[in-house]
Amino acid sequence: MADDTHLRAHFQGKVTDFSHHFQNTAHRFMRIQIINGPNINLLGKREPGIYGSRGFLDYYDELQERYPQVEFQYYQSNIEGELINKIHEVGFDYDGIILNAGAYTHTSVALQDALRAVTAPTIEVHISNVHKREEFRHKSFISCACVGVICGFGLDSYRLAVEALLNRNHD
Repeated sequence: MADDTHLRAHFQGKVTDFSHHFQNTAHRFMRIQIINGPNINLLGKREPGIYGSRGFLDYYDELQERYPQVEFQYYQSNIEGELINKIHEVGFDYDGIILNAGAYTHTSVALQDALRAVTAPTIEVHISNVHKREEFRHKSFISCACVGVICGFGLDSYRLAVEALLNRNHD
């Protein structure tokens, strides 16, 4: 891996060329920060009929295995200001942010302002289809500061967001 123009990863006995994902980045690996907001730490326990019975950290391990060409970082907080601090911390150095702001999606102008202040493209994700839920969940204060929104595909919403960031970086 000494040559940045021809990056390859050895994964499950195969050699795969990922150089096309890195043409527009200075990093050897694409860096994606996943930020989860309030109550996401309770996945697997909280309302399994809506959010499923799997914890996020199990899914996170699967994402890391599926995308060896991506350097993932994960952060979760139930506190709005800590989410803003994390956006500020990574928003100028990372290639993308995947943000599930939980209930702050529907209330936080401060998160919107933080996303607008940084340069990393952000994808808003939701595990449930917020448009099939209570009326107050239909309005997002952060969507207008994101490059896209993915909702309703369970934990797979995060994978779809990774794919979108990879494709965006490739174009």
